[in-house]
Amino acid sequence: MIKGLHHSAYRCRDSEETRQFYEDFLGLPLVNAFEIKETQTGRETSVLHSFFQMDDGSCLAFFEVPGREFDFKPQDDFDLHVALEVDADTLTQMLTKGQSAGIETRGVSDHGFIHSIYFRDPNGYVVELAAKVEGESASVDEQRRNAQAALAAWQSSKPTA
Repeated sequence: MIKGLHHSAYRCRDSEETRQFYEDFLGLPLVNAFEIKETQTGRETSVLHSFFQMDDGSCLAFFEVPGREFDFKPQDDFDLHVALEVDADTLTQMLTKGQSAGIETRGVSDHGFIHSIYFRDPNGYVVELAAKVEGESASVDEQRRNAQAALAAWQSSKPTA
């Protein structure tokens, strides 16, 4: 049985620049970093793998791989984003902090069950901070019951390219 998320890993341009965003700006402590010098197949390499921990113990992790091609580009929200849960006060504080720091900051978006703000990290990834709306737990239960029907309706009526 899957217990939860241990970590989700992404490429980064520069480990220190990434640390500044995730640790100094977002407040996720750097809890592990190690160099990988050899792959599982025995190939020599030089990669730094770093981990930034959230309150539940799960991590966002990054690989810096100097000299290896990777298409770093600003990601579209619908292509790739990481959503992290915060409380409503933190959402408000981080919106102001992002705007003051000159970081690309968007929001607040009202999704009904959550309110969200969005930042772009130094690697081009979109990071969403999401605060649950009080009193919406019944709505989440209802959404769970209706998820299969919503998916089936989408499959039968989605637009074609």
